[in-house]
Amino acid sequence: MSHESFPTDRPAVVTCGLPYANGDLHVGHLRTYVGGDVFSRALQRLGQETAFVSGSDMHGTPVAVNAEQAGVSPKEFALEWHETYEETFPRFDVDFDNYGHTHDETNTETTKEFVRTLDEEGHVYEKEIMVAYDPAEDQYLPDRYVEGTCPYCGAHARGDECDEGCQRHLEPGEIEDPVSTITGNSAEYRERTHKFFRVSEFAEYLSGFLDRLEGTSNARNQPREWIESGLQDWCITRDMDWGIDYPGDEREAGDDDTDEAVGADTGEEDDDDLVLYVWVDAPIEYVSSTKQYTERVGEDVYDWSEVWREDGEIVHVIGRDIIQHHTIFWPAMLRGVGYEEPRAVMASGFVTLGGKGFSTSRNRAVWADEYLDEGFEPDLLRFYLATNGGFQQDVDFSWERFRERVNNEIVGTVGNFWYRALLFAYREYGGTPEAELSPEVETRIEEAIDAFREGVNDYSIKKVGEAAVDLARFGNEYIQRNEPWKLTDDDPEAAAQVIRDCVQLSKAVAVLFEPITPRTAERLWAQIGEGSDVHDVTAEAALEEPQTTFEEPTELFEKIPEERVEQLNRKLEARVEAATAAAEGDEAETESDETADDEEGDMTELEPVSDERISFEEFQELDVRVGEVISAEGIEGADKLARLEVDIGVETRQVVAGIKQLHDLESLTGTKVILLANLEKTELFGVESNGMVLAAGEQADLLTTHGDAEPGQRIR
Repeated sequence: MSHESFPTDRPAVVTCGLPYANGDLHVGHLRTYVGGDVFSRALQRLGQETAFVSGSDMHGTPVAVNAEQAGVSPKEFALEWHETYEETFPRFDVDFDNYGHTHDETNTETTKEFVRTLDEEGHVYEKEIMVAYDPAEDQYLPDRYVEGTCPYCGAHARGDECDEGCQRHLEPGEIEDPVSTITGNSAEYRERTHKFFRVSEFAEYLSGFLDRLEGTSNARNQPREWIESGLQDWCITRDMDWGIDYPGDEREAGDDDTDEAVGADTGEEDDDDLVLYVWVDAPIEYVSSTKQYTERVGEDVYDWSEVWREDGEIVHVIGRDIIQHHTIFWPAMLRGVGYEEPRAVMASGFVTLGGKGFSTSRNRAVWADEYLDEGFEPDLLRFYLATNGGFQQDVDFSWERFRERVNNEIVGTVGNFWYRALLFAYREYGGTPEAELSPEVETRIEEAIDAFREGVNDYSIKKVGEAAVDLARFGNEYIQRNEPWKLTDDDPEAAAQVIRDCVQLSKAVAVLFEPITPRTAERLWAQIGEGSDVHDVTAEAALEEPQTTFEEPTELFEKIPEERVEQLNRKLEARVEAATAAAEGDEAETESDETADDEEGDMTELEPVSDERISFEEFQELDVRVGEVISAEGIEGADKLARLEVDIGVETRQVVAGIKQLHDLESLTGTKVILLANLEKTELFGVESNGMVLAAGEQADLLTTHGDAEPGQRIR
């Protein structure tokens, strides 16, 4: 691995978090996979040797639970969903070089090799632990078969993760007040022998690793709290039949067509009921899938071992709810077996639907198949997901907003420029007129290529997309400013020069927009008579001379009418109402949507606007000021709290804020914030807080100023 700017002379691999093979995909799930595909294509556009891999996560209790409910074996259940994903991803041009699954022979053997090495190197040990047990069913309860209270924050949690609170990984036996999800009865803890991975021994290494790690800031900042509070060793075995056996176990994972969802244990010690924890074999699938790609194309084309064992550029594209697994557990495993560490982790924000959370039980979702069945091009959704906000920010999908961005940017900016420029060129010149590319346009294309390259090296797929859209916007302005239709008679040479430039700009936009809209770029490439494959060219092709002749172009995009949005909203509302009516009487909504490694996260609906009003005089009593952060540091022993020194003009205030895991504290110095100055003082974790910094949402998006307001100025 290097930290040189892309492209490097080392092979790269881009991976996406494995979707759990247990449910349909919706547009929220697609954000990560589209993001990974865009980044992989963009790397290749820069000339970087790259493989793009992933696979289905076949194991774990969610699959076993749902298979049991469906009355089929976990293998049969998971394979059916795996095949569905294999068919769905290509329909959105998510073009994996290899898409495997964790239950195949390659991953089974690679996983056992990893674990054997970890064991031989002394990184694994046995330990007696307390495991939840359901006396009514006479069986141990792995992971999702037990729920209770998080011992760290007190939130409701499932067996292996506090997904509703602090999001910490939970070891077997940690969850308080355990309840069996099988019977709903209280569970009890019994002693059981399990295998543990000595993650705690890697704390110093992992701290340095996070300092080196590239990607999104949330992937670097969130894990530091777990290291600072003391890493716990990970239990890497589970009381199940479904999964990969611990190496040395005679029972083979492939001989499981009759496996039950959970081992029917009688309380006796029996290692045959232990399989590897799903988060052992799941990330190893990244290696296995890369191996399979090499087996298919040959080592002379792409050598997996050069990437993983020597000096490759490894980039993981994931949802932010699995940051800990990819920045603590996985790099420690790689270090333990002598493999290369990841260069970057890109962790995406979640996707909401019309400001509210996706709900599979209420059928409140825009499903992947549904989107295509409505007749929409995949490129439109790819553009929306890739460029609608920064990658680590939450994105809201609504049909209204979708229509607005498609009509204004895809149709009105990119499509409009392509069609008007190429149609004029065809009608007046039959293709590209004879003229040299003007210095102004050549410089502007070079700047667009630089912006594209900068987007890749900033791990910003939004910037990658904006490079092409901004170039098309310049093209519209350029053609409008020069008005070639007025020059054809008065100054034909000038007219030819303008159109020559516009054809070059059209070609350049196609080259740079291909990672975002590959299908449309391919059609445009054919329209301008290019014989090469637009998916294989590098960014430099943007400046290569266009073809002298081409056929009459057609419009590549159509506007979405307003009534279409109304129709789609009515369909969604009717579906939700029907599902809600069917679910009446249920006290709690059970979210079974664990697809895509839970990458959609637990989306809660936005709070309704309060009906209670305050007077203007009451508002005036709030002393809200512009402040500037002077320093920021985490509070020792606190999971989420940070101590800020904030300059508010007349004085410097000490404020405690719950942003420790959500922001790079060192980078906050100099940041303008909004502070409620006349809030009563309080003490949090032994530290006095004199005011409140205002932030939006669960990710504590700090409020700031648009202009240059000075510290101390009041908010009115």
